Amino acid sequence: MEEADLLNDLLNGDKASFNKLVLRYRTTVINTCYRFLLDKEDAEDVAQEVFIEVYRSIKSFRGESKLSTWIYRIAVSKSLDELKKRNRKKRISSFGKSMHIDFVTNLIVGGKQPDKALEEKENLKQVMKALDILPDSQRIAFTLSKIEGYTNTEIAEIMNTTTIAVESLVYRAKKKMTDELTLILKNNN
Repeated sequence: MEEADLLNDLLNGDKASFNKLVLRYRTTVINTCYRFLLDKEDAEDVAQEVFIEVYRSIKSFRGESKLSTWIYRIAVSKSLDELKKRNRKKRISSFGKSMHIDFVTNLIVGGKQPDKALEEKENLKQVMKALDILPDSQRIAFTLSKIEGYTNTEIAEIMNTTTIAVESLVYRAKKKMTDELTLILKNNN
């Protein structure tokens, strides 16, 4: 069944078509979620949430992109939401390394002395605040680029935007993160 036929059946409320959609995209969605979450069970749970969202939102699908791209965007969004709920020490370390800000890595993995633990926990909270200041579009583009390693062209398709817009989003995200993390470093000294 072609994607257009499947979409048409879905829009007409055909429940069997939804089962076909799940079978067609299940592996791709789970793999997408896994690339963000790095845990099979979490990826499967989030994939289930993705298909629930697809089922609830199919009537609002505007057809401006392929159905598969729309589903992929939902998977990325749900995966990022899940990451917000987690302890992201490794992710933050990756941000620091990708931006060549060694102090971020040191804040997270440095000093194992018990008296430093409380201070490091507070520093981690500040780093998380810095990550949270990014607008969603910048955070998504930055994560896909710097952590997941997608090309700007691939990110543009995922985000339904242009390659130039992606370059701008990644640049602005990197600048905001650098500025905010530098400010944190100054305040901690």
